[in-house]
Amino acid sequence: MYLHLGQGVMIPHDEIIGVFDLDNASDSKWTKDFLRNAEQQSVVISVCDDIPRSFVVADHPYHPQIVYLSQLSSQTLLKRVEQGPLSE
Repeated sequence: MYLHLGQGVMIPHDEIIGVFDLDNASDSKWTKDFLRNAEQQSVVISVCDDIPRSFVVADHPYHPQIVYLSQLSSQTLLKRVEQGPLSE
């Protein structure tokens, strides 16, 4: 079961740690520090050509976590999770 993040990128549902709104979350010092550290560790993947609106933190087999930047809103991503994942 997968969540489609946009631009053909899908991640398994069981790897999702959280889905966050980039505008609201980026006001927090903790979130800014988290995203800056993730960028420095090269674990941020942009799956958008436009300005990102949300980010998804997911488990990864080779890193403690990985951050995906998406142009889809956090509400859209959460609706996709609630409506049911794509089958494997």
